[in-house]
Amino acid sequence: MGGPSPTKDCPCGSGRAFALCCEPFLRSNAVPADAEALMRSRYCAYVLQDEPYLLATWHPSTRPGALQLGQGEQPQWIGLQVRRHEVEDASHARVDFVARYRINGKAHRLEELSRFVREDGRWYYLSAYT
Repeated sequence: MGGPSPTKDCPCGSGRAFALCCEPFLRSNAVPADAEALMRSRYCAYVLQDEPYLLATWHPSTRPGALQLGQGEQPQWIGLQVRRHEVEDASHARVDFVARYRINGKAHRLEELSRFVREDGRWYYLSAYT
């Protein structure tokens, strides 16, 4: 898998080097400690088109069969801003974020309040609040 250099800033916008931020989650068995870290690593997975990671971190009750990231017009992901990370209890959290991207030079924003659940010591993306 290609992607950012381990010494470059992580695409998730944390300000930390990729090797010290999201790379361990994407390339090893490291487990994000909280929902925000999982959200950031999932953003990086979209940047890198890492469909297996995205599916593995998606809760089985809401996980699609496939994402088909390589199909159609490809977004160029250009930034993530985590607005808020709220811990509801030991097993539930929410992350409010804005992800910016371009398709064919046109800028877009994805604003979402995401729900996360923790099971067996691992956080999973559950769904977006609608």
